[in-house]
Amino acid sequence: MLKKLFIVISFAGICFQAMGQEFSIVDKRAIRFYEEGDQFLYRKQLPEAQEKYKAAYERSSDFFEAYLKHAQVLLSRGMPEEALAVTKKGQSRLPLKKNDFFKGKLAWLEGEIYLKQGAFQQALDIFEENEAYFDESFLKSDEYANKLQQLEIIAEGIKNPIDIRKKRLPRPLNQFRLQYFPVLTADGKRLFFTKRDGITVKYNEDIFFSDFDEGEWSEPESISTLINSSYNEGTCTISADGNLLIFTSCNTPGSHGNCDLYITARMNGEWQSPTNMGNKVNTRYWESQPSLSADGSLLFFSSNRPEGEGGIDLWVSERLEDGTWSKAKNLGSSINTKKDEVSPFIFFNNTMLFFASDGHPGFGAKDIFKSVIEGNGFGKPVNMGFPINDQKDQLALFITAQKDFAYYTENNFELGKVDSSYLYRFDFPEEIDLGHELIVTSGKVINEETGEAVEALLSLIDLDRDSTMYNFKSDGKDGTFTMIYPDKENSGLYVEKQGYMPKIYNVDRDSLRNKQGFQINLEPIAKGKHFIFENIFFDFDQTVLKKSSLSSLKKLHKFLLDHPTVKLLIVGHTDNIGKDSYNSELSLKRAKEVKKYLLEEGIYSERLEIEGRGAAEPLRSNDTEENRAFNRRIEVFIL
Repeated sequence: MLKKLFIVISFAGICFQAMGQEFSIVDKRAIRFYEEGDQFLYRKQLPEAQEKYKAAYERSSDFFEAYLKHAQVLLSRGMPEEALAVTKKGQSRLPLKKNDFFKGKLAWLEGEIYLKQGAFQQALDIFEENEAYFDESFLKSDEYANKLQQLEIIAEGIKNPIDIRKKRLPRPLNQFRLQYFPVLTADGKRLFFTKRDGITVKYNEDIFFSDFDEGEWSEPESISTLINSSYNEGTCTISADGNLLIFTSCNTPGSHGNCDLYITARMNGEWQSPTNMGNKVNTRYWESQPSLSADGSLLFFSSNRPEGEGGIDLWVSERLEDGTWSKAKNLGSSINTKKDEVSPFIFFNNTMLFFASDGHPGFGAKDIFKSVIEGNGFGKPVNMGFPINDQKDQLALFITAQKDFAYYTENNFELGKVDSSYLYRFDFPEEIDLGHELIVTSGKVINEETGEAVEALLSLIDLDRDSTMYNFKSDGKDGTFTMIYPDKENSGLYVEKQGYMPKIYNVDRDSLRNKQGFQINLEPIAKGKHFIFENIFFDFDQTVLKKSSLSSLKKLHKFLLDHPTVKLLIVGHTDNIGKDSYNSELSLKRAKEVKKYLLEEGIYSERLEIEGRGAAEPLRSNDTEENRAFNRRIEVFIL
């Protein structure tokens, strides 16, 4: 034990000093008190250590090392006011003659205390006024360079604060000792959070929810007995359509590690039994704090597995076509540091990642940062600024899809440990750019003949890139769905269900932006049934299919593969410009182009017939270019 005391180590920012060092005093009994304090500190017995340091300077009032050490211990225990009093007392004993060393040490500590209190201007003043007293070698250190970076952020933050007002969410929310990690459905009407009744291990975590209706939050309820158990369940994330939930479960039998991520789906209005996400996501270490992209295709989470940059890092896994998840990848050094990065949140348009960190320069504790997704990487994290961030831990930011509110968790500390945590929100400032605007479309899918709900797949396609942006499902119990996705210039919506005719929409042409109460009627497959084959594009007076038609052609090909007995009549239509004979021939050639694609993809010719009807069957009057464009179409009939 004595041998170890000669080694310089640190705990909570406090330096252990080697025995036998030279002190500012010669009183042996005071020095003995000090050294006994070091021994308690080494054993992490902080209350006993601070009493010994206090005894040391009360024995010898000019014992500046003891003032410093006592104040540092108090600060590490979450007692900044007491630490400041001790620091001031030590400063009062400084001799009038020059004593740069201890003047600099005490001033530095005073500045750190002001930072912990959120007295940022006082801290800036202290550091600036006393820079001349700081040790020259210290001024060249990485610690000092990092501090200067922090002070620059603070100075800019308090000079140009963001105009927000943080508000603690009212009762019946915030009725527990701890509640944290807020997430909301895409419509902002249902809030999920983790609740805990106390700070000790005997209090289990559970997932609760509350609904917002007519300006008030409902009494919080447990999410499901299939999810909450006698173990710890919490820190959840939910897809935008509300049908896919991922959460953390700790100490659960059969888990890979202490805390694992679990997944469950909502079917017919009920949550199913959750399953462990497996060893491509989970390890024998700690995995928690998941965040799903709006379509449920990407999963971000926190983990302390050792393959990262250090401390707790952020990781990502991709949902594959077969529904499984890829091996998790570290987000890399642009996001992760040697310290902790936690509580990721991917905004609904998939262009901005938010997270909390104490490794990037900030206001002192864990701050919230944003990073723009750039191609396959992430841009440099940017501190969200003051007063979104301050001297406290800011964690678990969640921004609503409507960009009206931001929800987060704020911790209260007692003696350096989390004593309680509460849910807060603020009006999200317009000056913070969140990238692409969002489209929100909601409604229900029903069987046109029976009026019953249909669990259908809704796919949002970028037509210019022939890529699926988002997949959603309607609820099998009531048919409801909510879709949220970036506003793309040219996109299509495809609604599919085995045994039913597909529905195809063009987001612009069919005015689907932010449409509410949108009812989609699916028809069971039967002879004579037909649908408009949207998103098939030809230039004026041309028969060659445009590249943006490829997504629809692929969907038609899939429909035929899924229903191998179905035969189709493909019908081309034109507007009324030109002679009837010419339009009839033009429409036939366009139908032939669709058939040609399907044949090249392996569909037997006997399953396909074509017909050209020219301008004989307009859906709209040909009096405007918009209406004429609508009439230039392909229809598909079941034979």
